[in-house]
Amino acid sequence: MTRMETIMMDHENRVRDEFSRQAETFSASAAITDAALTQRFVDALGEAARGSVLDVACGPGILSAAIAKTARQVVAFDLTPPMLTKAAQRCAEAGLDNVRFREGNAAELPFADADFDAVVTRLSVHHFDRPDRAMSEIFRVLRPGGSFVIADVISSELPAEAELQNAIEILRDPSHVRMLPGSELAALVRGAGFAIESLASWDKPREFAEWMRIINDASRVPPLRAVVRALANAGVSAGMGLSTDGDEIRFFHRWNLIGARKPS
Repeated sequence: MTRMETIMMDHENRVRDEFSRQAETFSASAAITDAALTQRFVDALGEAARGSVLDVACGPGILSAAIAKTARQVVAFDLTPPMLTKAAQRCAEAGLDNVRFREGNAAELPFADADFDAVVTRLSVHHFDRPDRAMSEIFRVLRPGGSFVIADVISSELPAEAELQNAIEILRDPSHVRMLPGSELAALVRGAGFAIESLASWDKPREFAEWMRIINDASRVPPLRAVVRALANAGVSAGMGLSTDGDEIRFFHRWNLIGARKPS
């Protein structure tokens, strides 16, 4: 095994470890299960939501289940088996029998060229160690004229702020690689060959305690709380609007949702 292969395998194992532990808390988080965000995806897909849809890095299947209500078929694809188990449970409880579940890496999608009418992915790019490769694979498996909808949290366009915010995210969850600035996320999508048709951006308020509960590791909370509180008290935003309100630490995640199409 080459050094690069070892690095990639290490990252895969890190992602599996983190999200296996987070499966229960991630699936139950109100910030993750936000119905308004899910509806944004369905709306952005439009008529493509009636065809064959691939959900890359599906997590607990929130988006897969929502799309399956109108789609001919959905494939829920994720690297972490416990997340796929949660996705299967969610779909079964909703009485959905048109969802298949596949395990694997987004950088090596096990599907044929032009296999899907639409592809979606959310909250995934900042965990990809090869985001350009994942975008190329998504482009490959989408049929010409097919729709691609992606949403992720993004960092500041200011390099120093982005570097600090990504450092905070890595301290919280070591499987985090890098949140991209919005301009870079759009460039990544265009660079894979997609034509961007729509772009929406919004800020979602978060609370530190709620955010830390998701990772399901109490040992990380005190040191990171000390760091972000000190930054907030010093007036350092870290590109995420860090502030304090009594004992509570508040911030926001900025989201970008991009609707794109593979040229015919």
